[in-house]
Amino acid sequence: MVSAVRLIRSASLSSIAEYAYAATAPADARLVFLAGSCPLDAAGRTIAVGDHAGQAAACIANLRQALSDAGATLEDVVSTRVLVASSRQADLIAAWQVVRDAFGDHDAPSTLLGVTVLGYDDQLVEIEAVAAVVD
Repeated sequence: MVSAVRLIRSASLSSIAEYAYAATAPADARLVFLAGSCPLDAAGRTIAVGDHAGQAAACIANLRQALSDAGATLEDVVSTRVLVASSRQADLIAAWQVVRDAFGDHDAPSTLLGVTVLGYDDQLVEIEAVAAVVD
């Protein structure tokens, strides 16, 4: 199945960003707004305590499941927001690299943010996403 999402890159903006600068979806697409994907197991326990990359991987796994439940995949994602509870740029980069690798060639527009705290005990990473699918 071909994704309805069209990624837009800009020759006028820096090529250092590891994502497209914009994305579009056709008017007949069904938009899927995902809650923030958290690093929680099925019992609600935080996975990979103290490990930004490990939590990012858990968030991606949960994001994939939520997308699947909605009839979508990572290739249908229009944009993401990656929240990392840290003031250290290295922690943000560790989480981002996991996210970037998971998306591969589908480098949807994204925002990476350092935040002071997230909602669950020991939570360091959360990933928000919007997807678009044509049924």
